[in-house]
Amino acid sequence: MTAAEAGAPQRQSLRFMWLYALAAAGGAVSYVPFLTLLLPVRVTELVAEENIDLLAYIAFAGAITASLANIGFGWLSDLTGSRKPWIFGGLVLSCLMLVTVRTASDPLELIGLIVIWQLSINMMLAPLAAWAGDVVPDGQKGFLGGLLSFAPALGAASGALVTIPGLAGPDERLVMVAGLVAAMVLPVLLFGKPQSMPQLMRAVGEPGEAVRTFSRGAVSRMWLARLLVQIAEAALFAYLLIWLVSVDPGFSDNDTARLFAIVLALSVPLALIAGRWSDSRDRPILPLALGAGVGAVGLVIMALAQDMAGAIIGYVVFGLSTSVFLALHSSQTLRVLPKPATRGRDLGLFNLTNTVPSLIMPWLTLALVPVFGFGGLFVVLAALAALATLLLITMPRSN
Repeated sequence: MTAAEAGAPQRQSLRFMWLYALAAAGGAVSYVPFLTLLLPVRVTELVAEENIDLLAYIAFAGAITASLANIGFGWLSDLTGSRKPWIFGGLVLSCLMLVTVRTASDPLELIGLIVIWQLSINMMLAPLAAWAGDVVPDGQKGFLGGLLSFAPALGAASGALVTIPGLAGPDERLVMVAGLVAAMVLPVLLFGKPQSMPQLMRAVGEPGEAVRTFSRGAVSRMWLARLLVQIAEAALFAYLLIWLVSVDPGFSDNDTARLFAIVLALSVPLALIAGRWSDSRDRPILPLALGAGVGAVGLVIMALAQDMAGAIIGYVVFGLSTSVFLALHSSQTLRVLPKPATRGRDLGLFNLTNTVPSLIMPWLTLALVPVFGFGGLFVVLAALAALATLLLITMPRSN
């Protein structure tokens, strides 16, 4: 056993941590502005009033593809024992496919291009997520979660940037997004050079393994809690612009992008504080439970909103709390997975909590909104977030 293993816990270098956070943010930039802003605009250009239906079909096909691709490419990176080549290959292909989307001339062609884009982007994202589990020790996972909160914030900021009126046309916006992604992901591949953490590569029961503080039952609770919160997050992710326009027809796509960016920017210091606190107090789950619970309150406020002021207040509460929840959950999930040799595959299975909601949410929305309006949808989503809170606050530790 090395001195580092026998004495004070090893810590990963801050250089790698920050470059990794930049790359994770690049992953968000690769899909957040596209799926929330650029794709709805493209869909509306193609089918006008039938935009909600086509977005539902795209979300369905894309979610199935992303689910399988994330598991598959995570597993392949496990088998090869190397993450970086897969990340680089996925970066190149996903940027190319993003730019190619502008050539779609009918709904079927657009769906096909989105499917191929989802394959390539998950070739990058799956190994990237697993890489953090390979090299970031448990004592820094709260801090890692705080850093990961930059990802959705910068994803939203990129949406606000590329939709500035007069800056670029619809086609040029796709090129701008691809350039931003490359500039953010490449530095960690070229200059990251993380310190080796051999204890993180040992399975449960092996000598020198990292200490496990949660039982196997924690995996299922963590999975289900994230799924429930992500169903609500997916609904707002896909229909935020449409809902806000229904409240105030004068609310533009750039207004939505700026609101999205402001909320996520404010969530960054909150996530960093919560992550640091969870590391210092060894309470990794409490911030997650609070995030889900406050998110439920935000959804209730949104359901009751009668004007734009109420809508914005509700969304700010929901957005801040669930952004902290999702960032910290992503890092603390690495704590509960028991098999380092299949970390990429297992994270792909956890990624189903990100993609399965896109299979559930469109049909939930189509079933509830025409009858009860968005208010009825938000009440159901608030109940799901409350259930996630209950799962987390009752999760036992193994020691």
